[in-house]
Amino acid sequence: MTRTRTDRALTLPHLDAPLRLIGGRTFDFDREVAVMAIINRTPDSFYDQGATFALDASVLAARQAIADGADWIDIGGAKFAPGPAVPIAQEIDRVVPVVEALRGSGVVISVDTFHPAVAAASIAAGAHVINDTTGVHDPAMADVVADSTATLVITHSLAVPRRPYPAPHYDDVVAEVGAFLLARVERAVGRGVPRERIIIDPGHDLNKTTRHSLELTRRLDEITGLGLPTLVAVSNKDFVGESLDRPRGERVEGSLAAMTVCILQGARVVRMHNVRAAVDAVRMTEAILGFREPAYERHNLT
Repeated sequence: MTRTRTDRALTLPHLDAPLRLIGGRTFDFDREVAVMAIINRTPDSFYDQGATFALDASVLAARQAIADGADWIDIGGAKFAPGPAVPIAQEIDRVVPVVEALRGSGVVISVDTFHPAVAAASIAAGAHVINDTTGVHDPAMADVVADSTATLVITHSLAVPRRPYPAPHYDDVVAEVGAFLLARVERAVGRGVPRERIIIDPGHDLNKTTRHSLELTRRLDEITGLGLPTLVAVSNKDFVGESLDRPRGERVEGSLAAMTVCILQGARVVRMHNVRAAVDAVRMTEAILGFREPAYERHNLT
């Protein structure tokens, strides 16, 4: 049977500024995928349920992620899901000590927050990236980043922070997410953040149903085609669990599959819980795409 090859699944996006200096490291996102590990200093995180809430546990987990090959460490002091507000001072107390402990470790240090004051304290402590899952909901976030050398991740989400957003509706989820991201990028640029210090994230599961997240994954090339490096956070998400009928502790394989599909469509930063497995899957995908050489080559050479 003759098969027609299509290139849709191997989209290599044109990036406006593929070379990025972040935290002293140069990334060529034309030929490189960065693995971002997740460290939650929260007692109620959706995945680890507080396993890294204690300071020593969070630092130990971060150092293990580095040993497992992570390029970035993303530290969060308040979960995205609806719930009572975490006082800003408390969030700072949670994330800043981890930033300080990792300073000089050689990895990119990222802080997941939507509070400008937390971002400012984190940057002062040594953070290189601010990961705003509310997409610059507060324009002052852009002001804080603009006054630094930090990179800003702009994520699509619709709800007021920490508030529920039941039954989200989109006429075309991919088109609407793309339009939102472009508008928020322009907001950040207008307040002084250079485009070469912006990364976008379509926000899988954030104010979206499972079918919305699957559609975003299927058509991710339309997001990566916007010209900015794209981060995807698909690890252990509910759209994986609902697609496979798997509880949170049994979603590793599904998460890796979703991650790989996203990389093949141009994602260049992947935010993952299971770091060693993710690093191997990412490096193998890079090798298949011709981005990297094999670690060694012996098979059938003698």
